[in-house]
Amino acid sequence: MNGLSRFAPAVFCIMRLVVGLLFACHGGQKILGFPPGGHGMPPGAMGALSAWIELGGGFLIAFGLLTRIAALLAAGEMAVAYFMVHAHGGFFPIVNRGEPAVLYCFVFLFILFHGPGPYALDSLLFRRTAATTTTM
Repeated sequence: MNGLSRFAPAVFCIMRLVVGLLFACHGGQKILGFPPGGHGMPPGAMGALSAWIELGGGFLIAFGLLTRIAALLAAGEMAVAYFMVHAHGGFFPIVNRGEPAVLYCFVFLFILFHGPGPYALDSLLFRRTAATTTTM
């Protein structure tokens, strides 16, 4: 194992925090109008649902609370967004402007399968002790 591996949990925490907060900004623009520069709430119930998944899911992922559930919802939302909004504009994400949706989707899938990491509220609140777990 190389010397950089010891920093992996902290770097993963920073990545989860940054990606989660950036994702929450998309929902914040739609729901709260902050940060400025967004296009407002998308029309319909699906648009409102996506905005709340972005805002709430982004914060949950950032702080590592209910991380896997939030990452599953966020990855699903980004997959739906890509195929409903971007895919009709061409095959390649760089052409149809769907790169952020694809990138967010795969980062959230990684977080879903990796878990919240040791520096997360999930790890603090739902810590399993050696006495409660059994090994086979």
